[in-house]
Amino acid sequence: MSQPELRIGTARHAFPFSRGLLVESLVNAGADAGVAAAAARRIEQQLRLARRTLVSPAELQALMVEVAHDLAGPETAQEAARQTPAFVDIIVTARKGDLPFSRGVLARTLEDAGLSGKDAYATASSVDVNLRRQGVRTLSAEAIDRLTEDALAEHYGEHLRLTYRYLQHNRGKLGVISGGSEVPGPFSKGILVQSMLAAGVPPDVARKVARVTQRDLRGSEDRVVRRAAIREKVEALLRDEVGPDVSARYRLLRVIRRPPRPVIVLLGGVSGTGKSFLAAEIAYRLGITRVVSTDSIREVMRAMVSPALIPTLHASTFSAWEALLPPGAPRPDHPSRETLIAGFRDQVQQVSVGLSAVVQRSVQEGTSLVLEGVHLVPGYLQAGSFSGALVVPMLVTLPDAEEHQRHFESRNDETGASRPLHRYMRYFHEIRAMQDELETLAAAYDVPLLDGLTLDESAEQAVDVVLRRVMVALTPEERRDLLGEDADDTYLENREQTSTSPA
Repeated sequence: MSQPELRIGTARHAFPFSRGLLVESLVNAGADAGVAAAAARRIEQQLRLARRTLVSPAELQALMVEVAHDLAGPETAQEAARQTPAFVDIIVTARKGDLPFSRGVLARTLEDAGLSGKDAYATASSVDVNLRRQGVRTLSAEAIDRLTEDALAEHYGEHLRLTYRYLQHNRGKLGVISGGSEVPGPFSKGILVQSMLAAGVPPDVARKVARVTQRDLRGSEDRVVRRAAIREKVEALLRDEVGPDVSARYRLLRVIRRPPRPVIVLLGGVSGTGKSFLAAEIAYRLGITRVVSTDSIREVMRAMVSPALIPTLHASTFSAWEALLPPGAPRPDHPSRETLIAGFRDQVQQVSVGLSAVVQRSVQEGTSLVLEGVHLVPGYLQAGSFSGALVVPMLVTLPDAEEHQRHFESRNDETGASRPLHRYMRYFHEIRAMQDELETLAAAYDVPLLDGLTLDESAEQAVDVVLRRVMVALTPEERRDLLGEDADDTYLENREQTSTSPA
């Protein structure tokens, strides 16, 4: 005749009796495995002799403590009484409701964070054991996460702890780790598309590659990946979609977007050449978040220095020559070239003090910068003065005078005449003469000219210039760190492009 089934729980909810759960509980309390197994057999015998078919968790724990005292000693019995035994659920409270703690569920989450199946289950078990030894019966989901993070940090290091934290707070999202950082950040298809557009990838192809990259890297589970893995995936997709040339250009542009030293783009040019719009577009394509106008620096300096002290600072660049006229001297309709350039250079020299300070601050902060304005005259801010940065000067020009005039007319309409057209037309001859002077200086100091008639054309020219100049300025060690073992081949290809480019 078979024995009646022995169950643990209440009349409404019970589960089959298990000697294994008793053994686990006694081992957690400090008992030897052999002693724990003997105690579990005695407990089962006593219950069956008493013809029990249902025993409550509290009764079972009391009996376990009594038997543990006899077989393992008072210290083990005391721990068995204090703990939450393995046959009692630990309840986890969360916004969506209360659930019993599950080592299996936690282990699967730890596998998503990068642990092997074996290590994930071992870590989940250690969290469970610690909770039970402390006698915890109820705790929050946040507390479980904190305990899990502590266990990961202790056994596997800070990286695994931060990865687990990211996955818990960003469920369903792909996490990205950059360079030497151990803190994941969210994957952004928008940023990835932006970087591909800067490499000349058509918008529809860029969006497709971003979608496929996210899908393939994430798969069906949450994941945290290194940024290098994203780059390799995108390069492979671009080779298939648009060819190896664009793929290689994308790879080089990744260097610009995360350079070993801050990139300082100096975008000079006279009024009306579209510097402000172009600076914003260049910054967008290169992933640079800081754009500063030299006009804003000049305004700050004007507020601090009176016109009587530096009169040329308080004039426009194209009319600064008027401040140099002797008192009472007649004002000519148009100055000589020497007088015009003398006033212009006097203001540039004053403003360059502030510009140098802005660049130095960006270098100290390790932040890339696009600086634009008429005061960025070739020869005044030298790259050699900022050894901690990759400085790329460029000059925006409009060779056609009629096109230059149309720029002023368009700006007048777009700004509601806040920058009156008549004022610039009055000095249009001086503005064109200043451009001639800047072009002469650009040739002397090897500063490339951007003369594309459209914003896209000029932006493409600028990105190419920045790419070539930065690659040439990198040390061999920096190139290898950023581009890998084939850095020298990439560098030589870039030098060949530089030697044949009109810019």
